[in-house]
Amino acid sequence: MPRSRPGPHLSIVVEPGVSAFEFSAVWDIFGDDPHAGVPWYQVSICSSSAPPVPMSVPGAALMTVRSLAALRSADTIVVPPLASPPEATLTALRAAHARGARLVSLCTGAFVLAAAGLLDGRRATTHWASAALLAERYPEVEVDPRVLYIDDGDILTSAGSAACIDLGLHIVRHDFGAEVANTVARQLVVPPHRSGGQAQFVSTAVREVQDHDPFADTLQWAQSNLNEPLSVDVLAHRSAMSPRTFARRFTEATGVTPHQWLLRQRLMLAQRLLELTDLSVDRVAEDCGLGTATNLRAHFRQAIGTTPTAYRRTFRTEAG
Repeated sequence: MPRSRPGPHLSIVVEPGVSAFEFSAVWDIFGDDPHAGVPWYQVSICSSSAPPVPMSVPGAALMTVRSLAALRSADTIVVPPLASPPEATLTALRAAHARGARLVSLCTGAFVLAAAGLLDGRRATTHWASAALLAERYPEVEVDPRVLYIDDGDILTSAGSAACIDLGLHIVRHDFGAEVANTVARQLVVPPHRSGGQAQFVSTAVREVQDHDPFADTLQWAQSNLNEPLSVDVLAHRSAMSPRTFARRFTEATGVTPHQWLLRQRLMLAQRLLELTDLSVDRVAEDCGLGTATNLRAHFRQAIGTTPTAYRRTFRTEAG
């Protein structure tokens, strides 16, 4: 689909042995235009090494790779897990950050940003299994192993592997709004937002909910009835469980409480309504189940960091 203007320049840094999973995830999110009516990212791949650049998968290599000079014009720079990046790469990342580029590390790519001194005095995350090593090796970094990703403005870091998809969708949501992020998530067949943090994956895996499980049916029903006064008692009754059993099972499966999940679903619906309709803030609050505009504003600012009116003004303009 032709665009009237180019989208933001996003560059992926690769070096020999770059993780194939994280690279592929980044390419799937940012490299393919979802035809969502916005000027999509212009993606480049750059390295200090000449092509072909071998990947972590034996026999796989990247053939179309530009030099580190590509970072000079990048709006966003993504750093997947890299083994022992050369000083030239670290220098290029420092220069890019100094001129205002947004830097994104995936999984143990946080070690690269830390080696460049860019995480000193900042809160950052990485794969939970590597968090202690990151904190030990770089004591100036405030390592948080609990979260899926951290957005610290001009530097963003994600937890292990699949969490890079969470962070990628967050970036799309920030740049183009919730509706475009939802479009990308549907194409990837993943949820647009995962609640909870890494803690749910450390000791036990999250239990999969089967398609015809009454628990899954209840969640789908709740998403279609967010304007109703939903409670744990209501959801538990629909799932044929006691409220106590439902709450325990819900937290085990999702890593968050039913209240936290409902609030997030309501805020996501509010984002969609603010982007796609002209409904008043009062009506949006009613339709997403938060009752009043005052209540919506309070939760919206706490979770998203802005007001509903400012959010609508930003994303209806940018996505238009």
